[in-house]
Amino acid sequence: MDQKIGMIGVGIMGSAMSANLLKAGYAVIGYDVDPQRMDALVHTGGSAAGSCREVAEEADVIITSLPSIEALQQVVNAKDGLVSGEKKNLIVIETSTLTLEAKQSAHDSLMAVGATILDCPLSGTGAQAVKKDIVVYASGDRKACEACDPIFNGFSRANYYVGEFGMGSKMKFVANLLVTIHNVSAAEALVLGMKAGLDPQIMVKAISDGGGTSRMFEVRGPLMAAGKYDEATMKVDMHQKDIHIISDFAGKLNCPTPLLSAAAQIYTAALAAGRAKQDTAAVCAVLEEMAGFKRQSSKL
Repeated sequence: MDQKIGMIGVGIMGSAMSANLLKAGYAVIGYDVDPQRMDALVHTGGSAAGSCREVAEEADVIITSLPSIEALQQVVNAKDGLVSGEKKNLIVIETSTLTLEAKQSAHDSLMAVGATILDCPLSGTGAQAVKKDIVVYASGDRKACEACDPIFNGFSRANYYVGEFGMGSKMKFVANLLVTIHNVSAAEALVLGMKAGLDPQIMVKAISDGGGTSRMFEVRGPLMAAGKYDEATMKVDMHQKDIHIISDFAGKLNCPTPLLSAAAQIYTAALAAGRAKQDTAAVCAVLEEMAGFKRQSSKL
């Protein structure tokens, strides 16, 4: 394909998207503050840029996958950021889970130099992203979103246009509320079963095939059954950030979220137990401890 895609942020999600876009035939040029991630991108067939501005100069469309508001601000407004290139008609697909205010600020800065930014958060884990099993919630200029359909198809299994800029993030907040609750409910069910003497591997198979399943049970249940959380596809500390964003969003709307509030305490307990960098499936280990249940071989 002639179109070159820029990828700014090649961590868990960004690297998965890059790999799938390369497989789809796109040329990918990336930038990340972590040199090891850049090396990994080059190893998979992409090329490395020296700055966000350089990505903007060479790419037709840029995808950003970033961990924080500060990172987005730097990518857009720093000395060598996207704004500094003043590239007209540049399209930026912003996929991070951040506040509406942060996204709007980036939108205004890029619009001032003739660039278009789309708010397109992703639903799915890093492991799902590797398999192209993620969904894009696209929002912003409709024509620009439609023009990006082939790119979305290169790294996701589906995309939905959900409305004006910012609606993508709102949809993601709703989806992540469910992810947060379903992840804890999966762990709670497995701990109950294990304490009752049920085999966790059999539980995952049987429950996944019945009415009590959820996507999170199917994705994270195997990790919980194995009790292995170190190879994280969504780290506990990163998800804690998402919980705060959702809670703040709901609070501004005066909308009660009692189940989210209850589930959030388990993630906080996971942080207190030193599991910040583990996969969020580690909430199962927290509930095991609360239940006074110990497996024959368990480790942090």
